[in-house]
Amino acid sequence: MSIQTEAPLSQESPAEGQEVDVLRILVADPIAADGVERLRAAAEVDVATGLDPAELIARIAGYDALVVRSETKVTAEVFAAATRLRVVGRAGVGVDNIDIEAATRHGVLVLNAPTGNTIAAAEHAIAMMLALARNIPAADASLRGGRWERSKLMGVELRDRTLGVLGLGKIGFEVARIAGEGLRMRILAHDPLVTHERAEQAGAELVDMETLLAESDVLTVHVPLTEHTRGSIGAAELRRMRPGARVINVARGGIIDEAALAQAVRDGVIAGAAIDVFTKEPVPEGHPLIGVDGIVVTPHLGASTAEAQVNVAADVADQIVEYLRGGSPRYAVNAPAVNPEELARLRPYLELGRKMGSLAAQLSSGGVQRVICSYAGELAAVDTTLVTAEVLRGLLGHFTDTRLNAINAKTVARSMGVDVDEHTTTRSVDHANSVFVEVVGERRLLVAGTHFDGVPRITRIDDFRVDMQPSGTFLVVQHEDRPGVIAAVSSLLASNDINIARIELGRDHPRGRAVMLMEIDDAVDGALLERLATVANLEQLRQVRL
Repeated sequence: MSIQTEAPLSQESPAEGQEVDVLRILVADPIAADGVERLRAAAEVDVATGLDPAELIARIAGYDALVVRSETKVTAEVFAAATRLRVVGRAGVGVDNIDIEAATRHGVLVLNAPTGNTIAAAEHAIAMMLALARNIPAADASLRGGRWERSKLMGVELRDRTLGVLGLGKIGFEVARIAGEGLRMRILAHDPLVTHERAEQAGAELVDMETLLAESDVLTVHVPLTEHTRGSIGAAELRRMRPGARVINVARGGIIDEAALAQAVRDGVIAGAAIDVFTKEPVPEGHPLIGVDGIVVTPHLGASTAEAQVNVAADVADQIVEYLRGGSPRYAVNAPAVNPEELARLRPYLELGRKMGSLAAQLSSGGVQRVICSYAGELAAVDTTLVTAEVLRGLLGHFTDTRLNAINAKTVARSMGVDVDEHTTTRSVDHANSVFVEVVGERRLLVAGTHFDGVPRITRIDDFRVDMQPSGTFLVVQHEDRPGVIAAVSSLLASNDINIARIELGRDHPRGRAVMLMEIDDAVDGALLERLATVANLEQLRQVRL
C-alpha cells in the first residue's frame, strides 16, 4: 500500500508572482551535523533544542517536519497545535516520547531509525561483559581509593565459556558473531522466531529457554520489551542459572526483574550482572541495582557513540526528505490513511486478523520462515493488505518491539527472515468470508477464522474444527482422544483454585487426535502447566493470552 501524502516537492520553477511554499523543518533535539545538512538540502531548517513543552507548542504550527531524539516529548497537545506538520522523525529506535495515536489521528507520519545503532549497542554489550569478567569498574574504584587489591579482584577468562543470547535480532546477532569469532566463546541462542539456518550464520546453536539458562556462563538479553517479555527474567529464572553465571542487559529496562537480580547477586545465586537500561530512567534514588558489589551499571549508553549518532541522524533525515518528496520511508511507525469505504468493509476483520496472528505465534513451534494469508469469499474483492498487516502485527508482535502497520509490516517481516504471501479466492471456503493464516516454521500451523454477527471467531486449528471466541486466557491442549483427559485437567485446575469459563473440543475422528480449548479465569504458572501435561499425559499444552 502506498503512503498517502500531500503534494510532493515540485521540480518546476514557480510562475512569476507566485508565492513559493517553502518547506520548514524543526530540529528540537541535538543530532549530528551531517543529518542537519541533509535536511537543509531539501528545506529550511531551524535548530532549536531544549524547548520546554509550552515553547514547542507555541512554534510548531509553522513546520512541515519535526526531528527529535528522546528528550523532546511530542504530545497530543503538540500535534493539536501542529496544523502544518506532516512527519515526525525520531533519530533513534524507541518512540515512547511520541504520542503515536495522536500522530495518526492528525494525519502525521512517525518514522524512526532502528538500524543505525546496531554496532554501538552490540559493542557496548561486549564491553560490559569484559568489564564484568575482569572486575574493571571495581579495580578502577579500588586504585583511585588508594588500595592495591590484586588478589581480591581476580577475574575470569571468556574464551571457551558459553554465551547465551536471548533474542537473535540485529543486535543479538552481532553480539553472537563478535563473541564467537573474536572471543572464541561457545554461543547458545533462544529466539522462537529465528530458524536454525539464521542462527548458524551467527555461529549460534538454537536451544530452548531451560537449556539457555542452565548452560550459559554469561546471559545477554536482546529481546524487545513487550507484554510477553516484561519480567521474563525473574527470581525463578536466575535460580536456574549456574552460581558463577553473569547477566548482561543493554536492551530494555523491565525485561529483568531488577529487585530479583540485585538479590540474586547479593546472595551468590549468580556471580554478577552488567546493566545499561532500567525500568525508570534516570534511575531514582535508592534503586536496587545501584551500589551492589558485583553489578556494573551504565546510564543507557548502548547507542552513545559518535558513529551511531551520525548514522541515525543521516537515516532519519533521508527518510524525512524522501517522504516530503512523495516517497515511502523505510521505517514508518504508524499507519497511512485508508479509503473510508474500503476500511468499513475490512474493519471487522482487522481485530480477527490480529488475534489469529497472536494465536499462531503462541501455538507455533518457532523458526518461522513463511506466513501465508488467504482470503475467501467477498474478502477477495477488496485490498486485504490491512488485514495481512494486522496478522503480522499479532504474530511478530511477540518477537519485536517495532511498531507494525500497513506501511512496514512486510518490510519488518522480511528483515526478520520471514516471507509473506497473500492469496484470494472468490469461492466460499468453510464460511462465506474466511481468513486463513498458515505459519511455516519447524512445522506447519493453520488457523482459520471468520465473523458471526460481528463477533470474531476462530473456526479451525490445523485439521480440527473449533468455535473459539478469541478473547481471554486459554489452555490449548493437543492429545489422543481418550476418556479421562478433560477430567484430569479439570480436577487439577480445581485443586489450584483455577476456574474454567468454557471448554471447546475438536477432533479428527473418534479415538484419534483431539484439541481442547479451555478458557480459564486466571493464568496458570509454569509449574502447574508442567504438572497438567504430566498428570494428563498430554501431547502438547500451551497457555495462550488473547
